[in-house]
Amino acid sequence: MQTQDLLPTDTTMGTLTLRVGDLAAMSTYYRTALGLAVLEDGTDAVVLGRRGSAVLRLESAGHLRLPPPGQAGLFHTALLFEEPADLAAAVASAGKHPLSTYVGSADHLVSEAFYFTDPEGNGIELYVDRPRESWAWTPGDGGARTVVMDSLPLPPRDYLEQHLTEDAMTQAESRGAAVGHVHLQVGDVGTAHRFYVEALGFERTAGWHDQALFVSAGGYHHHMAMNVWNSRGAGPRRDTLGLGEVLIRVPGADEVAALADRLSVAGIESRHTGEELRFEDPWKNQLRVTTGPGADGIA
Repeated sequence: MQTQDLLPTDTTMGTLTLRVGDLAAMSTYYRTALGLAVLEDGTDAVVLGRRGSAVLRLESAGHLRLPPPGQAGLFHTALLFEEPADLAAAVASAGKHPLSTYVGSADHLVSEAFYFTDPEGNGIELYVDRPRESWAWTPGDGGARTVVMDSLPLPPRDYLEQHLTEDAMTQAESRGAAVGHVHLQVGDVGTAHRFYVEALGFERTAGWHDQALFVSAGGYHHHMAMNVWNSRGAGPRRDTLGLGEVLIRVPGADEVAALADRLSVAGIESRHTGEELRFEDPWKNQLRVTTGPGADGIA
């Protein structure tokens, strides 16, 4: 892939949209379990975030059912915190919430992460990055690099004892958080590579035995990931609760236009309005690329 075919180095993930069955209950969960503040509150949608920056947009979709097992869609939304104390506060809060399901934790070398499931079955990763200069990369074919990641033990009790502070617990809404990456369930890794790397313009940063693919822009460990652990062979998604939209932010309209051209050449249908681009991946996951930053409001 030529350099000009890559997404810009300062690409970031934006607000993730979830379609939920019980808007009031899910909004309450994300406020009380994860310390997100309501930024906009409407009849059919709620926007939540930290320090005035949107993180999640919940859309009311009570007429839809939960996704069946094995369907493509969301594996987890990964919320990135600025400091270990902020991560510890979120983990402590989520861990004691009666509607949280704790899944596990891991030291990934590039990050420290804790995993939960929300009341409607959506996966959540809470994590903090290790300093970028500590990340290790191995050379690959054609100049490509692979980031070194692992899943080492990360005992929650030890982490909280080391990092939890009263200030982080009592002032969570004033401390920063953002969507660091989005991890999807897909039908096969090869198709995901052709779409997300060859067409969309992410760089492959890691893979795992043809079961998972990690991609990023600008040398991040990963902005998106795709796996087949629960969904190998899955076809296009049904219209269900769960993932509504993945938002990707690029610096300006020129980058949006360049991506629109790449998708057209690749035979991928999209809707380009100048400032943003909407399209689907091969499993009908909805993606939107827009210029950033922005409000990501209800309207």
